[in-house]
Amino acid sequence: MITAQAPSTDCRIQPASADDIPAMCALLALLFTQEADFTADTAKQARGLQLILDEPARGCLLVARAGEEHLGMVNLLFTVSTACGAPVALLEDLIVRPEARGRGIGDALLRAAIDSARNAGCARITLLTDDDNLAAQRFYTRHGFVHSAMRPLRLDLLNGR
Repeated sequence: MITAQAPSTDCRIQPASADDIPAMCALLALLFTQEADFTADTAKQARGLQLILDEPARGCLLVARAGEEHLGMVNLLFTVSTACGAPVALLEDLIVRPEARGRGIGDALLRAAIDSARNAGCARITLLTDDDNLAAQRFYTRHGFVHSAMRPLRLDLLNGR
């Protein structure tokens, strides 16, 4: 089990539980206002988070909490890469409340996610950011992530697009 503390704050990084779902949905709503491809839908986000919690082999949800206040979260999903011949992780969501940024919480969440992926035997973590989100790209680059020559494509099976 991953638990950590963000430096210079009383914030703790801990595995999420079902009780955290409403706060995580609120955090995802913040994140989706920043992303071009997604919109917030609390029912969908709650359902997705519950699916991960119900089956830990699917992924890992971590929350950053100061007391009872949720300051951030990160979501890893696990799969297998034939290229690596090993398990890999997709970093699906990382968000810190705007008023809590600059205190090391994002760094602590990302380090905890990387530790979780390593503990799960993952050979790689892949993530997506919007092309124009240069601040996020700098953040991930500072943590050792590099740009890929791969270009993501998407087929929406629910909406036929």
